[in-house]
Amino acid sequence: MEGGTMKNATRPRPNILVVMIDDHGQWATGCYGNRELHTPTLDYLARTGTRFANAFTPTPVCSPARASFFTGRLPSQHGIHDYLAERMPEIGERDWLADETTLPQLLSAAGYQTALSGKWHCGRGAHPQPGFDTWFSLGPAQGNHTGPHTYYDGDTPVTMRGYKAEITTDHALRFLHTRDDTRPFFLFVGYIATHSPWAGHPERLVARYRDCTFDDIPADTAYPFGRHAGEGAKLLTDAAQRAAKAEYYAAVSVVDEQVGRLLDALDTAGTRDNTLVVYTADHGLNCGQHGVWGKGNGTRPLNMLEESIRVPLILNRPDLFAGQVRAEFVNHCDLFSTLCDVGGVEISKADADTRRYPSRSFAPLLFGGVIPDRDAVFGEYGNLRMIRTRVHKLIQRYPDGPCELFDLIIDPRETVNLFDDAAHQACLQQLATRLDAHFARYQDPVKSGLNVCALPVHNPMEAWREGED
Repeated sequence: MEGGTMKNATRPRPNILVVMIDDHGQWATGCYGNRELHTPTLDYLARTGTRFANAFTPTPVCSPARASFFTGRLPSQHGIHDYLAERMPEIGERDWLADETTLPQLLSAAGYQTALSGKWHCGRGAHPQPGFDTWFSLGPAQGNHTGPHTYYDGDTPVTMRGYKAEITTDHALRFLHTRDDTRPFFLFVGYIATHSPWAGHPERLVARYRDCTFDDIPADTAYPFGRHAGEGAKLLTDAAQRAAKAEYYAAVSVVDEQVGRLLDALDTAGTRDNTLVVYTADHGLNCGQHGVWGKGNGTRPLNMLEESIRVPLILNRPDLFAGQVRAEFVNHCDLFSTLCDVGGVEISKADADTRRYPSRSFAPLLFGGVIPDRDAVFGEYGNLRMIRTRVHKLIQRYPDGPCELFDLIIDPRETVNLFDDAAHQACLQQLATRLDAHFARYQDPVKSGLNVCALPVHNPMEAWREGED
């Protein structure tokens, strides 16, 4: 891991609250420029904290993205390459992260009291995972947003009725109210409100958005490089798409309200100033952009569209840093390193060398400082790999393509594939060399997406990739 530190021997280590929402596109928040969405809590956190304009997910689908946050490592290192259908016992009961040391384990060893409320989705969701003192999870099934659902309070299955976002907050608050206040805490809250189905959200919020213009969603023609897939492909009529957009916007407002409840609890307890609040998403989402409904698996072949890979990322700690917007490239692996840094986690050189973390702490940026420039981000999804600079994006699908090269300055909507254009071959070769070098440096040959996804059945998840995630 590279980068600076925000540790201070004279200042207590902060509490850490991480809110990770499922399927929240960066574009779908007021502070990122959406003019019709009402997100006063998130806008407040951004205005008084640090908002990252160029935050990316390593993989635009749930399980591998979350595993990268919790481990600080790439899918080709931790081995999860697609979402895990945990309702299938051979998937749900496998310990996918058995070889990893996770963020809650590291923080727990550093003296933190740790808790999860909501979505885990990295395998064995019905069981408390190593490093967590308190566990309240959605378990192996995600389901709809309301109605009866079996949660897992520790190892105990508990069937409850109600709106999942509110229940998730209720149990996060239960932890905050009963925790050991002699220790700093790490609380991870995982909401699913913005995930499909785009239905069933509170009518008082949906009604607010039914007459929106939705002008912040570009009226693109259909994605020209593949076919649509997943639930969104069924939204054929304009009326159905408008209804889904209103529900999606309402879901964002729901989460904004729930984050407000968490902040209010911290204020009431007098711990707000010493709590680092992090808001992010596992990956982005298209709600009609490019004609696509969904994320990386919303098309075949899989995609790395900007709306799929860009995520909101806001860090707020009112006693230490003021409002700013940062343009540096950061991702979930960097967030892992930053929270280790913030929490005083000491990772030995031997462990760092063994795990080859492809990340750096961006803690100095929170105070207006600098870190070494990074001019590219990398991503992968199975046997697809991507390098994205500030000008170009190269997508390689191994071994036989199709592949894509976009000029993001001239063609920000990613409509013109320059991969076979003679004038861009030198640029393509340079990017391809950098892409290959990055994965050669960091991948585990056994867990590499190119090897796992070259198996006869593609990968362990291929049989149910068309389903929900």
